[in-house]
Amino acid sequence: MSNTEIKKGLVIRTSHNIITVCIDTKEGKKELECRIKGKVLKECGSFYNPITPGDWVLVEHQKNSDKALVLSVEQRRNYFSRFNQKGNKGQLLAANVDLVFCITSPVSPPFRPRFIDRIILQADIAGIETIVVCNKIDLEFDDLDFEERLEEYSRIGYKVLRISAKTKEGLEELRSEIAGKTCVLSGQSGVGKSSIINALQPGLDLREGKLNEKYNRGVHTTTMSFLFELSNETKIIDTPGFRLFIPDGIKSGELIAHLKEFAPLEGRCSFGMSCSHKIEPGCKIMEAVDAGVIHEDRYESFLNMKEDLEKYDIQR
Repeated sequence: MSNTEIKKGLVIRTSHNIITVCIDTKEGKKELECRIKGKVLKECGSFYNPITPGDWVLVEHQKNSDKALVLSVEQRRNYFSRFNQKGNKGQLLAANVDLVFCITSPVSPPFRPRFIDRIILQADIAGIETIVVCNKIDLEFDDLDFEERLEEYSRIGYKVLRISAKTKEGLEELRSEIAGKTCVLSGQSGVGKSSIINALQPGLDLREGKLNEKYNRGVHTTTMSFLFELSNETKIIDTPGFRLFIPDGIKSGELIAHLKEFAPLEGRCSFGMSCSHKIEPGCKIMEAVDAGVIHEDRYESFLNMKEDLEKYDIQR
């Protein structure tokens, strides 16, 4: 009888050429350290990294070994990614996702709505629902624009949760949202993604980052995406805390269609699709900003994302 078997497994993390896959055995769950068989790379598309947490794969391994080969990757129903400048390609962050949680904070680090705009844009490109989660609401802060901007996300159609991983406020509402789903936590460094996971699943004891006091921004503690299986078949994929997030899978001319309050105005400007939305008379986007239909800061965020996307249109 052969000691080799082929099993279906779930990718929980990747590091360079090593893929960690979790399989079910008679004894329980088992983690395998896998390498990629050459042909698999061609099946996974032209990404900076071919496999990501959340992927389902077939592996070949010796029953008495914790090492294996990845033979194939199942077709993804969706994926969450970003554009990687170093490789001039998309970088996979998670696959087969039900919800993206964009984690932010009012202070420590400061509230960055333009970063939120990029995360929710990327989720929209992938067809994944987004919930904005503001952590650290137990801290004192005096940012008058903070509540206004959070309310703006609610107004345009995004659910907003206010929580504290430290005091556990709002945690039960978050727990009910993630139950039985595969969820991505994404946000800038220092907003408390690891702290939230520790609060949701006591005993994991993930290392929690501290702020760089000089610059009041997070220090990276998560350097790669990592999938955690919680109770009730709930899965959380913690992603690195990027300081710069460039959307992937979209060209600058497609941006308006993926912004909720902008989309109804696409192509309606006097100059049609050639409008820059900066100076032209009859620009419906600028008129909507003047009328308060589009928030001024969201408009500035739109121009900023459009400029970034234009730089990389040729490579995409």
